Amino acid sequence: MNSALPLSASETFPLPRTEPIAIHRVLDLFEKGSPELFGELSEQLDFRIDHYRDETDVAWQVASGLEEMAGVLQRLAQDVFPKGTHILALASQALGQGWFLTRFEQRFFYPVRNCECESITYILSHEDNGKLDFFRETVTTIEERR
Repeated sequence: MNSALPLSASETFPLPRTEPIAIHRVLDLFEKGSPELFGELSEQLDFRIDHYRDETDVAWQVASGLEEMAGVLQRLAQDVFPKGTHILALASQALGQGWFLTRFEQRFFYPVRNCECESITYILSHEDNGKLDFFRETVTTIEERR
């Protein structure tokens, strides 16, 4: 029987927000609302956001390439983050060969619920030549903060 305690977040996701990997740069620029974000993305980007146990239609949160990504980001800005977002926590685990698993917490005004919300998401990403070319986000929670 193993009596070891579960790993802490810092042990599980040891790469802090300050680590200059592609996913951290992209999320930092997303928080700033900066168009420089496109400079961090590969032209062959494969992007999708999924939601765990949520009734919201997210079929449009998919992009193949930069042109489609521009449309997704525009709609995210209008429908999900009209007042922007604030990163509460961001850390990643290197999985090898350019792959990363990221735990991402944010606070934002969510018009679907008409209030401030916080969410925790997990992102599986890949970078090639310093550019993000694969992004799969699973939104696990969206909690209202009134």
